[in-house]
Amino acid sequence: MSIGEFARLSGLSPRALRLYDDAGLLPPAMVDPHSGYRSYAVDQLERARSIVSLRHLGMPLAQIAAVVCGDPATAGEQIADFWRAAEFEHHGRRALVEELTGKRTDRYRIEVRDLPARRMLSLHRQVTPEELVLLGRDFIIRRMKEAGVPRLDGVAGAPFVIYHGLVTADSDGPVEWCRPVPDADADRIAARFPDLVLRTDPAHEEAYVHRPSAQSDPEAWLVIQSLAAWTVHHGRSPAEPIRMVLTPGHGKGPACDIAVPLRAGQRT
Repeated sequence: MSIGEFARLSGLSPRALRLYDDAGLLPPAMVDPHSGYRSYAVDQLERARSIVSLRHLGMPLAQIAAVVCGDPATAGEQIADFWRAAEFEHHGRRALVEELTGKRTDRYRIEVRDLPARRMLSLHRQVTPEELVLLGRDFIIRRMKEAGVPRLDGVAGAPFVIYHGLVTADSDGPVEWCRPVPDADADRIAARFPDLVLRTDPAHEEAYVHRPSAQSDPEAWLVIQSLAAWTVHHGRSPAEPIRMVLTPGHGKGPACDIAVPLRAGQRT
């Protein structure tokens, strides 16, 4: 069909279709070598409508290209990751408005640190709030201690939990428990735990708030909102979901840093 007919059926203007062709998102099925007229196939309508939907979500063209031109098996996960980041930014803007209008009085000391790339063992599960604590103790504390797995020094060696979704009475995550391990011994250690995944946490900056206890904290959501507001105010974007880093405490149990990994450079 002609570009005009395809535009009418897809909801995209001819100008947008030319833009998406140039970006490699939606090349025409055929281009007349003499006139340059573009023609599209009926089966391209599904991709066109997917692009329209993703643009309505506010997804940049580069990310849309990764979704519609990449592996279909990972498309849903990529869209979910984008939306998590968009929701985080939305909460940050709302918290920033409350702060600027004087309706927000809580203050948290937000700091930024650099973390190196680390190999780590991880366990990815959907859990209830009770299972979150029990499985975390079993994986992070008991199993690693009994196996004599060495720890890296400092905060780079601290275990942490990535919240890929909320864990509440109504929502079961998922979450990912992560335990950094020494690079030189990573493969050998991983061979002892066939149920765990060995992967690399890339080098990154992260903004964080230190909390004195790793126990359930009623202010945790306020801390997360403050981190979101900080990223918006400083023109940064989250690279991954919120994580809870278990650091040495002064009492019986560990302390906790609520942290958000940051994308490199300024947000565009």
